[in-house]
Amino acid sequence: MKIKDVRTVLLTGPCTFDKYLAEARTLRSAAFIVIETDAGLVGIGETYAGYFIPEVIPEIVDFFKPILLNNDVSDIPNLWQRMYHCGNFWCRVGLGAIVLTGIEAALWDLKGKMEGVPVYKLLQDLWKQEMSGIEPLPFRESIPCYATGGPSNYPLDKLLSKIDYYTGLGFNAVKIGAGKFDKESGFYISSDPIEAAETEEEKVHFIRSKFGNQLGLMIDAHMGNSPSITWGFDTALKVAKALEKYNLLFLEEPLHYNSPNLYRRLCDGVSIPIAGGECLSTYSEWESFIGLGHIDVGQPDASYVSGLTAFIKTAALLAKKGIKIAPHAWGAGGAQMQNIHCGFACTNTLILEVAPAFGPLHSEVIVEGAFEMINGHINPPTTPGLGVDLPATVMERYPFKRGSGEFNSVPGKILNT
Repeated sequence: MKIKDVRTVLLTGPCTFDKYLAEARTLRSAAFIVIETDAGLVGIGETYAGYFIPEVIPEIVDFFKPILLNNDVSDIPNLWQRMYHCGNFWCRVGLGAIVLTGIEAALWDLKGKMEGVPVYKLLQDLWKQEMSGIEPLPFRESIPCYATGGPSNYPLDKLLSKIDYYTGLGFNAVKIGAGKFDKESGFYISSDPIEAAETEEEKVHFIRSKFGNQLGLMIDAHMGNSPSITWGFDTALKVAKALEKYNLLFLEEPLHYNSPNLYRRLCDGVSIPIAGGECLSTYSEWESFIGLGHIDVGQPDASYVSGLTAFIKTAALLAKKGIKIAPHAWGAGGAQMQNIHCGFACTNTLILEVAPAFGPLHSEVIVEGAFEMINGHINPPTTPGLGVDLPATVMERYPFKRGSGEFNSVPGKILNT
């Protein structure tokens, strides 16, 4: 079975059917890589870069395409290494490596379909190799998940209604953004240590007073990715200290990634678990970050971190240091399933991120039997491959719209989707 074609499918559709998230973001773009074989089997993967800068993805995929043509998929690491080495000067980390994630995921999807098994079962073999010589932990039969709730919709009564909505969908845990979001005035996040700490403590105290400690709760500061400001160390420390008594699962991205040593200082100075890592694009970048800094919960993204193989290597690196993972997942349906498969392939997975009331680029892409959530837990996928498909009807209904990628607005370039 040989690869006969590699192509990119760009789509634009409703971001979500979650009315609270839709106040902040109405559209999403997505980039899927499709690999066709001469036997009729098709592999599909997604790169998270398609959510941000979809226009450039087809050119990058076409750059790597000749390396794949007329090869089979029996040795995915070798094909990945050829592509990675070919683009060494510009894809050692960053955009090229992120696009490679979608290509490699499509190869794993093909391999799973060829062997008639879900991809996570193939990845479990990689995990065992990475963890060789270490006392094995059992693989999970189900994994808890949380609703990734986006911004903190204000006023507080509206935030309460939002969390009520997520628990009504069957979630036992939710994650909300730092600061405040109002549909009319937009995002507000303070950089002042005292004001930021007071805002977050008031919010979390209010949530705990309504839902108690039985609700799993996380705060995402989005620092480095915030639409407005980035906290300094003093602000991050003040906020983390203020939230220590509220039993949070973790505080995510309270600092920019440019200074790993500050993450180490923060982790050493507070008891609340500090999470991060979604913006680290390769295993080598993770290795460097962990060498210089520290996090309590790692968040590699299996649509971003250069490949599913790299995800497993990264998760094993963290496991050997006693660090749990909570895979980041905010792409479309392919990205969601890639992270679910990787989560089930690793024994240090703490919790899975799930888009609540996800839109059609999830629901119409994920095949029946691939995604099952019961009582706030995800069950292992049962379909061969990754469990994604791109029916012609989806491509017809959700044609790509230039400019539908997300970015932080700055003077001269304002996001309006």
